[in-house]
Amino acid sequence: MKKKLTPFTKKQLEKIIETHPTPFHIYDEKAIKENARTLKTTFSWNEGFKEFFAVKAAPNPYLMKILHKEGFGADCSSLAELLLAQKAGITGEEIMFSSNDTPSEEFIKAREINATINLDDISHIAFLEKHAGLPEIICMRYNPGPLKKGNVIIGHPEEAKYGFTREQLFEGYKICKVKGVNRFGIHAMVASNELNADYFVETAEILFELVAEISQMLGIRFEFVNLSGGVGIPYIPEQEPIDLEALSRGVKEKYESIIIAGGLGPLKIFTECGRYITGPYGYLVSRVLHIKDTYKKFAGLDASMANLMRPAIYGAYHHITVMGKENEPHNIAYDVTGSLCENNDKFAIDRLLPELEPGDIVVIHDTGAHGHAMGFNYNGKLRSAELLLRDNGSVMQIRRAETIDDYFATLDFTSLASFKV
Repeated sequence: MKKKLTPFTKKQLEKIIETHPTPFHIYDEKAIKENARTLKTTFSWNEGFKEFFAVKAAPNPYLMKILHKEGFGADCSSLAELLLAQKAGITGEEIMFSSNDTPSEEFIKAREINATINLDDISHIAFLEKHAGLPEIICMRYNPGPLKKGNVIIGHPEEAKYGFTREQLFEGYKICKVKGVNRFGIHAMVASNELNADYFVETAEILFELVAEISQMLGIRFEFVNLSGGVGIPYIPEQEPIDLEALSRGVKEKYESIIIAGGLGPLKIFTECGRYITGPYGYLVSRVLHIKDTYKKFAGLDASMANLMRPAIYGAYHHITVMGKENEPHNIAYDVTGSLCENNDKFAIDRLLPELEPGDIVVIHDTGAHGHAMGFNYNGKLRSAELLLRDNGSVMQIRRAETIDDYFATLDFTSLASFKV
């Protein structure tokens, strides 16, 4: 089995915990930067290549600012994410606004900051025009339906709520051209956490062929193709990471045979990776509170599903390291749990670990995307702090932990005493 390593030792974590009590998420800045640079280098053959970091994966302005310095934009899907991008210094066409079932105020904000709007439905053309006006540039999200197989997380494309059909796509670009839009892009995302490079090459081929057909039929010129995200990471130690070089090479071959050969270049290639960029470089740090021995052994942590819900809702695997016991026999099966009043509040089921005892520091791997971001307050649980392990080894807090006052902040207790039932 391949080992999953941590960027800190037990001694270093104990020092961090003196100032920042568990549980908390911590991100490795150096590794995130190196990964970002690798992605850019791999696609450097395309002069206009740009990655728009999927803000939903890790909506923290400090992480966004780090990635912006590396040349990344922001893929936003809500008003709050648009505002976060602004606060991180990301504006204009460095923002890709890909939303669905979109309220008018979100389109208005996207237009105000000149974000590139990626429409999800043909009816949104008129809706956008009515509430915010049509911009100079428009992108449309394609749903290939039964033409392409989906995967477990995102489901079959024809059952997904996202995107235009093929027929709607042609009609949508025609409408926009007539209405004066003169810059165009196209987008598709039909998988999530996919590790097969060929899947993305096939998506690129579908989009390149659509660009060729639509350009010829409607007399428009596309400026970019957005391959979106969905690139997976090896959560399980035995899994192989995606072959990024093969992915890039395959996309380049399709680009040259369809776009360049068809006289449709240059065409910018965009991606919207989130999980791939930060996922492997975030860790949920927790402590064992209790060991329970009934029909099976349970290790109860001071973290819960409120801090990381992926195992509960997807049955997702997240590797667990018990700090200081890495080399001890992993021969005792535990359900690793939180304290929510829900039986699916488990980080692992029947996981072989070294013998645990209260106070052990537990590190849950690969929580740098869709970890803290998916947190919630059920049972009155409070979301944890987020920390950043800097290049120089120092640690800074980039989001404080919630307090009981935060939890009660939206309630009005002033009239409670006089409230009659």
